[in-house]
Amino acid sequence: MSTAKTNATVLLVDDDRPLLEATGQWLEHLGFRVFTARNIEQSLKHLSETPFDLVLSDLRLDQGCGLEILKAAGNLQPNCCLLAMTGYATPDLQVQATQAGAVRILRKPLEDAHLIKTLESILRENKVAKRDQQVSELLDRRFQTSSTRTTNREPATTEPAVTEHAVTEPAQWYGSSTKMQEVFELLNRVAHTKASVLITGEPGTGKSKLARHIHQLSNRRTGPFVEVACGSIPEPLLESELFGHSAGAFTGAMHKKLGKFQYAQGGTLFLDEIATASMAMQVRLLRVLQSRCFEAIGSNETLTTDARMIFATNEDLRKAVQTGRFREDLFYRIHVVPIELPALRHRKEDIRELALGFLDQACRDFDRKIEGFSPAAIKTMLEYPWPGNIRELENTVQRAVLVCLGDRIESRDLDRLLLKSDTRGLDTQGPEATELPPSTMDWSERYRDLDDALWEPERALLLSALKAYGWNRQITASRLGINRTTLYKKMKRLGIESVR
Repeated sequence: MSTAKTNATVLLVDDDRPLLEATGQWLEHLGFRVFTARNIEQSLKHLSETPFDLVLSDLRLDQGCGLEILKAAGNLQPNCCLLAMTGYATPDLQVQATQAGAVRILRKPLEDAHLIKTLESILRENKVAKRDQQVSELLDRRFQTSSTRTTNREPATTEPAVTEHAVTEPAQWYGSSTKMQEVFELLNRVAHTKASVLITGEPGTGKSKLARHIHQLSNRRTGPFVEVACGSIPEPLLESELFGHSAGAFTGAMHKKLGKFQYAQGGTLFLDEIATASMAMQVRLLRVLQSRCFEAIGSNETLTTDARMIFATNEDLRKAVQTGRFREDLFYRIHVVPIELPALRHRKEDIRELALGFLDQACRDFDRKIEGFSPAAIKTMLEYPWPGNIRELENTVQRAVLVCLGDRIESRDLDRLLLKSDTRGLDTQGPEATELPPSTMDWSERYRDLDDALWEPERALLLSALKAYGWNRQITASRLGINRTTLYKKMKRLGIESVR
């Protein structure tokens, strides 16, 4: 991972000791130099003694407020990037954090993939901000000259290397059903054009991966692929994220910031969750689509972009237009090439092929040797509706690989959510066949609900795994095929946090 090469120094502040330790260990594993603090006093001591590249602080602490830490860090180390995290992201708190200097506000519990992508992006953007004024002015001139190919590629060196995840074998992640073949035939016809693309589909159908695949098929493949999840960025920050801002444009804007439209020059800009954009943001996006022009916040200088734009949403934009939540003129601007990704339950012929591909990958990732799926396991997967679509199937196969004790995956190895209440799809042999309650009366007398019934076995399994891996939460989570934050939450719910 490219972040591990930065050797960046991070101050991590959180009053939740187990979470602080787990997150700190994970960041160290990625190559960061990590200092931790649980209150303002410890934070100020670190800030006065050690130069930091990043400060990541919780906003609500038992002793003091994280806003004070952000303000102190901004005063003591003005070149340090400040990030806030909170489980209570009210609009007022977001504004206060921005005014205190935070360039990102992350929601707790933190997701590993989102966190590392954010840190990587911040570090690269900060590297640009530290360049001297002469280089910054040169970049500005180049960004506005879209006819020069070299100029278009310039920003690619300052954006996270997200193109390394591009889909080179689409069938491995999407399947080869008739419906998916129609999708890829359309992509082959429009990939080389500059036409805007709107990808729709339920969560987990692979909209982000498809956008990357379009980029790889296009003649812009050597340029940057820049992704922005509009729904995950607070409204006050989204405008700055897309269009950039000048130094002093608002409180906390210590340096000039380049927007994603500039980073995506000569490449592709992917705006996910476009339906969440405010009306004011929709007006600005409409202008960019019409004229390819925009201004950074706090600047009167008009900039241009030639980035190819791809949009995605899991909402029905036509209904949003009818209810007045989405501009009709913007809808028709982005609806030039509509692509709908079908839900997995509507193309069940792909399930077996996808499951085998995920099985092969999981066996390599977890160093396991599993031949395949039993007929009962295949039947269980075909009967399940897959509300989480391909993402859920992939995660289910990964978990099955971790818990499987034989040379093939049986239905009992699949996630319990997939098992039918009337036991259809279960193997006739195995633990589930003998461990099910003998009657409804016995069940109601022994347990309050399903969570109550699973509490003891889940706790025993988790304890066994933690002991087996020396209580290393990062390794344990990886082996169990779950997110580290999910492991921490399960430990807390099952009362394991103090057991060691």
